[in-house]
Amino acid sequence: MLRFGLRSKFILLSCFLFLLPWLGYEYVWEMEKFLRQGQEKTLVGTTRALATALHERPALFDEQTNFLDQVVKGRDLYAYNLKNPIQLDGKLTDWESYQPLFWHYDKRYLQKADKDHKGSDLSFDHMVGKFDNYLYALFKVTDNTLIYRAKNSLSITNNDYLKIGLKTPSGQFQTYIIAPRKNGWVNAFDVKTKAPFTKIQGYFESTESGYNVELRFPISMLGNKLGFAIVDIDSKEALLEPKIMSTSNLNNPNDLGSVLVPSPEISRILKGMGHSGSRIWVVDNHHRVLAQSGTIQNADGVWADGLANQAPETWWQRFEQNYLHPIYYKILTRPENEFLDTLHDVASMQGTHLAKALKGQPASSWRLTPDSKAVILSAAYPIWIQDQVIGAVIAEETTNGVRTLRNKSLEKLFNVILAVMLIGTVTLFFFASRISNRIRRLRDTAEQAIDAQGRVTGSINYSDANDEIGDLSRSFSNIVSRLGGYTDYLENMSSRLSHELRTPVAVVRSSLENLQSLPQNELSQKYLDRASEGVERLGKIITTMSEATRLEQSIQSNEPEPFDLQKVINGCMQGYQLTYPNQLFTLDVCQNKLPMQGAPEFIAQLLDKLINNALEFSEVNTAINVSLTQSENKAILTVRNTGPALPEGLTEHIFDSMVSVRSQQMQQQPHLGLGLYIVRLVCDYHKGSVTAQNNEQADGVVFTVTLPLVNG
Repeated sequence: MLRFGLRSKFILLSCFLFLLPWLGYEYVWEMEKFLRQGQEKTLVGTTRALATALHERPALFDEQTNFLDQVVKGRDLYAYNLKNPIQLDGKLTDWESYQPLFWHYDKRYLQKADKDHKGSDLSFDHMVGKFDNYLYALFKVTDNTLIYRAKNSLSITNNDYLKIGLKTPSGQFQTYIIAPRKNGWVNAFDVKTKAPFTKIQGYFESTESGYNVELRFPISMLGNKLGFAIVDIDSKEALLEPKIMSTSNLNNPNDLGSVLVPSPEISRILKGMGHSGSRIWVVDNHHRVLAQSGTIQNADGVWADGLANQAPETWWQRFEQNYLHPIYYKILTRPENEFLDTLHDVASMQGTHLAKALKGQPASSWRLTPDSKAVILSAAYPIWIQDQVIGAVIAEETTNGVRTLRNKSLEKLFNVILAVMLIGTVTLFFFASRISNRIRRLRDTAEQAIDAQGRVTGSINYSDANDEIGDLSRSFSNIVSRLGGYTDYLENMSSRLSHELRTPVAVVRSSLENLQSLPQNELSQKYLDRASEGVERLGKIITTMSEATRLEQSIQSNEPEPFDLQKVINGCMQGYQLTYPNQLFTLDVCQNKLPMQGAPEFIAQLLDKLINNALEFSEVNTAINVSLTQSENKAILTVRNTGPALPEGLTEHIFDSMVSVRSQQMQQQPHLGLGLYIVRLVCDYHKGSVTAQNNEQADGVVFTVTLPLVNG
């Protein structure tokens, strides 16, 4: 009951302590799932709110995109937002970050098909961009033969040139030509008037493979149609027809490609959403971005508000930041603010959420950044004009705010868990210490209640506690009490028996003696002899019992006196040699005095029991060796005999009362196993010790008595 109860309590407490972290961790993860769902709903709500501001406002879209049924990339141009103004120098260094957005024009864009055309003959990379109120255009042309315009020539077409075709905001179709005489700054010429047109400025720079052209002109002169053509003349001879590679057909205004410039009106509307914690796009129904606000690195949503790390103010905050957080973030991961996002082609935005939104259904999607450092949530909501989807609003956020909130929650959870574990550990430590102390006291009390010989010498003070240890102490107290009564009965039984048996034995003995004095026949005499023999054996048993009892009583009342141990042993051994003339004794007794304090008659009785034991177990014609030596302030008495060895495991109990190892034949003689018990009593009285063990050859037994000496 004790073992099960305590073990159950510890198991329950341990399981509870280990269950707390798991439950808390699972709770935080579930909370993060709900937060992500909330973030998704919030982001869809953001797109809905912005789309509501753009509903039924056709002026924001008609001039931009509605006139097209389909947008063809390469023909229909998109003016990307530029981060900085372009320096017109022909070196293209300002365009390097936009290189993935370049569109390559090859033989597919020749006005007249030529199967034998090679890219080295004529091809170019092109891009247009917007910064402030200007439109910039880049042409990286590959041309194996570059023909400049002659210095004194009035013609602007008898050479390599760049042609520009556009519609003005009023709908007029205009064409311009860039025909450089040399590397450097260039201006356009109006095709109709052949007059210079200074609003279109540029720079021309020849290269090993061809040339570069950078242009700039005001957006105010541009409507919704724009096209460019590279005209390559490999020879000034009129017989050779020039090659024309263009973005669209500049000869027919109706075939001119479109151009989309991000809407400044929509950008002004988005500007108010710049503090929403999201990156926002407005896209037309051809997947082209009309306006953009915010950056994804700062788009962590409203969830991160107020979660910025602050300098620790209290000692606990400093301890938590310096010592606990490094441990926590061995498991947790901090949201990365520096991560790589997929480069959006704003001329053709893609995504399942956008496709659904352009069909009239709000949608959202999750994606992982290419470097796997952040998760981005995208939501799209349709923009309606006269029951038609004219575009969509896209908002994007990272989950960094949710992850930061999750980490803050886990930090608090870990702090609570550490506190609970610490308190639980201290509580369990004191609980276990209290239990172990009570068990230890119960053990010590039990050991003190029973001496080394198994005697009950005291009692156990039981506890009134209602737990298992209290119940155990009461059980031990009851057991020791009953054992005490039983051992007291056994200890006094020999004296009571010897006292009670003496009178009837004396009556039987006197009766037998009277019968033997009368004449008897042979059979009667035989029975009388056997009865007399039994009475003698019974008398010896009574004498032995009385002897042990008298010795215990004598030890309790005897006053110790000084004596010489060497003299006592020598005197006793001389008597044994006379008493047992047929037994061989070998003596090795030191000659110096061995002063002791005690009772010499007890020592004589001790040696008498050891010699009697050796005589009973010695083999015929073997000697009994007795030696007495001094080791420092102790006397060592040994008695050796050759005979049967001690049984295994009996060396510790051979000196207990009523213990005997005699064979069946020897048991025919009266013996109660009290001889060696008397030896131990004498040794205890003299504060010595006695041991028994088999000799090295295992053909005999050695008894060793160690007795303390006094300083002479």
